[in-house]
Amino acid sequence: MLTLLLSGDNRIPVMTFLPDESNIFRTLVLIAVVLFLVIALKMTAYIVTIVVISLILTMIAYPAIRYLKRKGMKDIVSVTLVTIVALLLIGLLVAVTLIAFGVFVKDLPLYQTELNQRISDITGLLSSYGIDPGGLSTDSFDLQSIVASVVSSLMSIGDLVLYLFFIGVTTFFMLLEAPHVIQRVEKMFRDSPEKLTHLSAMSRYTIEFIMVRTETNLVHGVLFGGVLWIMGVHAALLWGILTFLLSYIPYIGLIIAAIPAIIFAWLQFGIWGAVAVIALVCVLNLVVENPVFSYFASRKFEIPALLVILSVIFWGWVLGIAGMVFAVPITLLVLILVQCSDELKWVNVLLGVDRLFREESEKESDPE
Repeated sequence: MLTLLLSGDNRIPVMTFLPDESNIFRTLVLIAVVLFLVIALKMTAYIVTIVVISLILTMIAYPAIRYLKRKGMKDIVSVTLVTIVALLLIGLLVAVTLIAFGVFVKDLPLYQTELNQRISDITGLLSSYGIDPGGLSTDSFDLQSIVASVVSSLMSIGDLVLYLFFIGVTTFFMLLEAPHVIQRVEKMFRDSPEKLTHLSAMSRYTIEFIMVRTETNLVHGVLFGGVLWIMGVHAALLWGILTFLLSYIPYIGLIIAAIPAIIFAWLQFGIWGAVAVIALVCVLNLVVENPVFSYFASRKFEIPALLVILSVIFWGWVLGIAGMVFAVPITLLVLILVQCSDELKWVNVLLGVDRLFREESEKESDPE
C-alpha cells in the first residue's frame, strides 16, 4: 500500500506494506475453527472412530459391491453379502487373537519361573562384581499383575463386541448409501471437473494404500510368527498377530510389536535368544518392507516421513490406538478435502503432497 505523508505543501511518498485486515480476520477465524474441530474430535473420539473406520471399510468394500451389482445382484443383497463376509473375517481374527491370548495367560506361571531365573542370574552377576542390585529381586516383577493391568487398560470383551457391532451397522448403511453419495458428489463438482478428478484419483490411492499395507502386514505377521514358532519362542502365534495389527502404525508399529517377542525369547534362551529375534526383525524389515511392499504396490507411496510421524502422533492423541493404526488413511482423506478447496490448496503444497494429486491427474489424462 502506498501512503503519502503530507508536510506542508510537500508530499513524501512512503511505501508501507500493511496486511489486509480481511485476510487477518479470515485467518484467525480459520485457526479458531480448526481448534474447535480438534477439541470436538477429541471429545467425540468414540463416535468419530466408528465413523472413520466404517468409512475406510466402505471405501475398501465398495468395489466388490459394484462388481456384484454388475453380475445382477440387487443393492441390498450385495451389501449384505459383503458385510457378512467382512464381519466373519474380522470375527475370525478376533477369535484367533483371543485363543492365542488365552494360551498365553494359561502359561504365565511358566513364564514367571523363567523370569525369576533370569533375574537371579542378573543379581548374581552384579553381586560378583561388587554391585548392589538394589531393589532388583524375583519379587520385583509379577507377570500376573502386569498382564492384568494391561488387559484392564484395554477394551473389555463386551465393549469390543458392541464396538464391532456399531462398525458393522454403520458400514452396512454407508455401503447402501454409497452410490447416491457418489452421484451427489459428481453433481456438486459438475462445474469443477479437475476437483472431481482429484477426489476420484486420491480415493483410489487411499484404497490402494490400505490394501497394499494389509497384504504386506499379512506377509510380515505370518513370517515373523512362523519363524518364532520354528525357534520355539513362547506365544509365537500371538506375536505374529500383534505384528500384523501393529504394522499399520508407520515406523514404530513394528518396533512395538517386536518388543514382547524379544523379551520372551530372552526368558527362554537368554541374551542370544533376544539377539536372534532382533536379527530376525531386522531381516524381515529389510525383506518385507522394501521388496515385498514394492511388489504389492503399483507405485511407491512416497509420503513425507515427517507428515507420517506427525499424523501418527496427532491422530493417536485424538482417537487413541485406532487413530494410530489408521493415521495415514485418515490423513489422506483430510488431504483430499484440502485439495478440493481453492483457499486451502497451499496446505498440501507446504506439506509436500501436492505432487500426489498432480501425478494422479497426469495418470488420469494418460491412457497408458
